[in-house]
Amino acid sequence: MPRLAVNVDHIATLREARKTNYPDPVAAAVIAELAGADAIVVHLREDRRHIKERDVRILRDTVQTRLILEMAATSEMLEFALEVLPDLVTLVPERREEVTTEGGLDVLAHRASVTNAIETLKSAGIPTCLFVDPDMAQIEASKAVGARYVELHTGSFCETTDTREKAKAFEALLMAARRGKEIGLGVNAGHGICYRSIQAFKGVHEIDEFSIGHSIVSHAALVGMENAVRRMAELIREL
Repeated sequence: MPRLAVNVDHIATLREARKTNYPDPVAAAVIAELAGADAIVVHLREDRRHIKERDVRILRDTVQTRLILEMAATSEMLEFALEVLPDLVTLVPERREEVTTEGGLDVLAHRASVTNAIETLKSAGIPTCLFVDPDMAQIEASKAVGARYVELHTGSFCETTDTREKAKAFEALLMAARRGKEIGLGVNAGHGICYRSIQAFKGVHEIDEFSIGHSIVSHAALVGMENAVRRMAELIREL
C-alpha cells in the first residue's frame, strides 16, 4: 500500500503572510502524524519564504514517522542537512522567482553537483531522492548517480485540463514509475496532487509514496488539519 507524506510548507506560508509566530508547521506536523501521515515533508528554500531553519530543527526532534527535507544541492543546504540528519533528502531545482517548483531536476545537466551531493549525504547515512520529470533519461541518470529514490513530478498530469494531454501525461508517469522499479529505485510522486487527481492512481502499484501539501493545507482551512489528512490517507489506502 502506498504511503502519504504530508508537506507542511504552506502552514508556514500562512504564518509568513503576516510575519507572526502562528500557525506553526510543527503543530501541523504533529496533527498530520496523528491523522495517519507516514512522513512529514518540508522544503527549506534559499529565500526562506516559508519554512525556516528553526522549523526543521524542531521537527527533527518531534517527528515520530519520517522527516523528509526538500532542498537544492548547494553547499549551504548540504551543511544544514548534515547538521539535522533528516530521514531522507529530496534534491529539487530552485529558482527565486518561481511561485513553486516548476519542473524536475535536470540530473543530466547537473550530474557533477548532484553526484557530489548524493555522496556527501550518503557519507552521513542520509538516503537521497531526486525530484525529476517522468522522463526515461532522467530516471536512468538518477540511478547512475547513486540516488536511492526518485520522486516523479506529477504537475503536468495534475494541472492540465485538456483530456488528451492529461492522458499523455499520466502514461508518461506510469512508464517512468515502471522503469524506476525495474532498475531498483524507490518511486515516489508529487506536485499538484489533490483529492480528485489522487484517485487516478488506483491500481498503480509502482508508486511507493505520494508527497502532498497544498491541497491538504487548503482543505484544512475549511475542515481542519486532522480531517484533511485523514481523508487523503483514506483515499490513498483505497488505491
